[in-house]
Amino acid sequence: MAQFHLYSNSHNKHSTSSEPIIDVNRVDSEHVPLCSVNDVQLRFLVPDDLAEVRTLCQDWFPIDYPLSWYEDITSSSRFFSLAAVYNLAIIGLIVAEIKPYRNLNKEDKGILPDNMGKTADIGYILSLGVHRKHRRNGIASLLLDALINHLTTAERQSVKAIFLHVLTTNQPAILFYEKRRFSLHSFLPYYYHIRGKGQRDGFTYVTYINGGHQPWTLLDHIKDYASKLRHTGEVFKWVSTRVRQVVRWICHKTVSRFNFAH
Repeated sequence: MAQFHLYSNSHNKHSTSSEPIIDVNRVDSEHVPLCSVNDVQLRFLVPDDLAEVRTLCQDWFPIDYPLSWYEDITSSSRFFSLAAVYNLAIIGLIVAEIKPYRNLNKEDKGILPDNMGKTADIGYILSLGVHRKHRRNGIASLLLDALINHLTTAERQSVKAIFLHVLTTNQPAILFYEKRRFSLHSFLPYYYHIRGKGQRDGFTYVTYINGGHQPWTLLDHIKDYASKLRHTGEVFKWVSTRVRQVVRWICHKTVSRFNFAH
């Protein structure tokens, strides 16, 4: 069976059973290099992928998902479900969705400033994984780049951030996201309930796009105020210089006319 790593699938202990859960199996170091990353094709999941995806997910995750979940990620426009295919087999997968920020769960609030969050959307990565035999070939980055490119088009400027949940013990995923400029946002104690393994802690990681930014701290406000003062000083200096130039020009013209009259 195939197995994925660099995963970050979230399953809150309070969430519905249709949401994904994270695979907690450790991944070994073996990998099979691809001939070229150009040999990998990216395509969206289609209904015909349901059986293959379901078989893979039953191996990846320690829970059984309802058939409706697989139907959604392989057919619903609600999800950005992109597969990396090599030799006709799915070797990588990313599933994400766009949500209104105001509809996020309580534990996910605080990613954006309140005034920005009122009208903003946010991208949520449910799952990102690469087959263990094909990792370290840039497949995860290829999939993530495709999502970021999708969310930074002119039509999706309302999406101000991308976030995800990950087990605190999933070091490969954490290192991957940190290298991709995701930053730790919050610690989620007992966030995951893993079948047969009890409760596990999680992290929220986030990266900002389309002009989005984290809520400002007091220090951020002080820096902004100082920047505005500095800018105001520069504007005042520019205006003063222009005024002096105009005054000198007027004086020169006045003196010139006076000398001409005499």
